[in-house]
Amino acid sequence: MVGEVAFNRVLEFEYGVPARLSPLVRRVIAPNPSPFTFHGTGTYIVGSGEVAIIDPGPDLDAHVAALLAAVAGETVTHILITHTHRDHSPAARALRQATGAATYGFGPHGGGAGGDVEEGADRAFAPDRRLGDGARIAGGGWTLTALHTPGHTSNHLCYALAEERALFPGDHVMGWSTTVVSPPDGDMGAYMASLALCRERAAASRDRVYYPTHGAPIADPARHVGQLLAHRRHREAQIASCLGTGVVTVPEMVERIYAEVPRELHGAAQRSVLAHLVHMVETGRASCEGVPGVGATFAADVPGSRP
Repeated sequence: MVGEVAFNRVLEFEYGVPARLSPLVRRVIAPNPSPFTFHGTGTYIVGSGEVAIIDPGPDLDAHVAALLAAVAGETVTHILITHTHRDHSPAARALRQATGAATYGFGPHGGGAGGDVEEGADRAFAPDRRLGDGARIAGGGWTLTALHTPGHTSNHLCYALAEERALFPGDHVMGWSTTVVSPPDGDMGAYMASLALCRERAAASRDRVYYPTHGAPIADPARHVGQLLAHRRHREAQIASCLGTGVVTVPEMVERIYAEVPRELHGAAQRSVLAHLVHMVETGRASCEGVPGVGATFAADVPGSRP
């Protein structure tokens, strides 16, 4: 079916127990399951002896203790953040205090009020050192390159591990679910452009495996990211169809498009539909009376109708 994504919701793990995923990569999953985090936040440890920690996760004593136990006898040189949601960055403070390692990220949270879904924003976090697109971080036997991939949040980074041609995509790409894109900080146009960048890298075999923060590794990232892009285009076609048949508000569209999705997820669905509509307005494929929002009225933009 058009727009279908082959999700993998199988994951064998034990909370707090480090799992060896590759010669350079270990994962410890935090006990914070939810409809948005799947089984919980997967924190990654890169390297051996001299290590980096990617996405420390929520500030849970048990999770912090498990991470410190996993790196006992090793030196933590870097604490890397993909983005500032509360299931990703808050434990950085406790790890920094315990290890003395500096924190790294694109910057503090960039979103305004009103767009918090999922686990919400960690507005208290600011990295010790800011990373831009292409910045490199190195340790004993490993090299990570930061890729700025805005969309899910404006400050989202992925990290590419050169030695294993692996990518840590945070929440930008997940194997178990689509990514919520919630305005004002979430931007669908930026998200789709960032997906296209990831697909190009994977198609060129620069990244052969993904280790997302939630869910299992993605073994065929080029195919999976291609499916995600097709899914987003299909969603925009559904929204255009709604506009063409008189369904002109976000809640009405969600009722039609997400009829088989549990209602507790409809709030997040409204944010994603709004993000698509904002992108469609920006690209001249829809119009809106006033400022685009969940309560606004939208219309199909007729080609040639603008002066």
